[in-house]
Amino acid sequence: MFEPFHYLKGYIENQQCWPEPDDLNNFNFPQNQQIFTRSGKLIRFVSQIPGKQDFEQKYESRIYLTGQVPTRARNWHDFFNALVWKVFPRAKSALNELHFQAQLTELSNKDKNRCRLRDAATLFDESGMIVISSQISLTQLIKDFEWKELFWQQRSAVLSSMRFFIFGHGLYEKALDPYVGMTGKAIILQVNETFFAQALPAQLAAIDLMLEPFLLKTLSSSSDLAPVPLLGYPGWTKDNNNETYYGNKKYFRERRKPNQMI
Repeated sequence: MFEPFHYLKGYIENQQCWPEPDDLNNFNFPQNQQIFTRSGKLIRFVSQIPGKQDFEQKYESRIYLTGQVPTRARNWHDFFNALVWKVFPRAKSALNELHFQAQLTELSNKDKNRCRLRDAATLFDESGMIVISSQISLTQLIKDFEWKELFWQQRSAVLSSMRFFIFGHGLYEKALDPYVGMTGKAIILQVNETFFAQALPAQLAAIDLMLEPFLLKTLSSSSDLAPVPLLGYPGWTKDNNNETYYGNKKYFRERRKPNQMI
């Protein structure tokens, strides 16, 4: 589940203590150049200052206007957030702009509630994942909630023609102690078979390029994100090496029928 961070493994294992913001600024992935917001500000991780703040200093606004990402010390949630910025800089910048522009609109209209787009952006930022597939039939199984068919009957096809990548930093934190019930909210991207012949850094860079326009032009509400039981993916828990694992209907839920009572 932590595959996108593979290239930092050696560096992180050699750390004697929690990284400070400057350490996070110096974490480099092979595919990364400097990271900028869509407003043109250089992304820098800085220590978080507690207390209530005005609009310009609110979390997403501060990032968009200054490039400064408030980061709590000794905090897994913020640590993984920094790593996701490194792996998917375009997507994270797109999410940040969505939040900033939506907040401006809400402020102008004096809206007390967040809009559906901001809810969706937050959900993907925290619990998002990316499903890459070269076979439309496999992605249709996700949309149809046919989990046993996908992860067990089509297991070899999933391993050869699909990749699941966690995006949400909240999900990464949960993955430190995975549990039945972990669910990602997925954006599904279709690719051709040549995608899987690329090295991991090239795959991640390609995904980042595909995510950016989806987030900016297609994402409109949480209904655009497909729920996926993470621990169904082959190998993400040793328990799913047994067919009976997929019989847990509370986790591998069936698709709700039209007019079905909640």
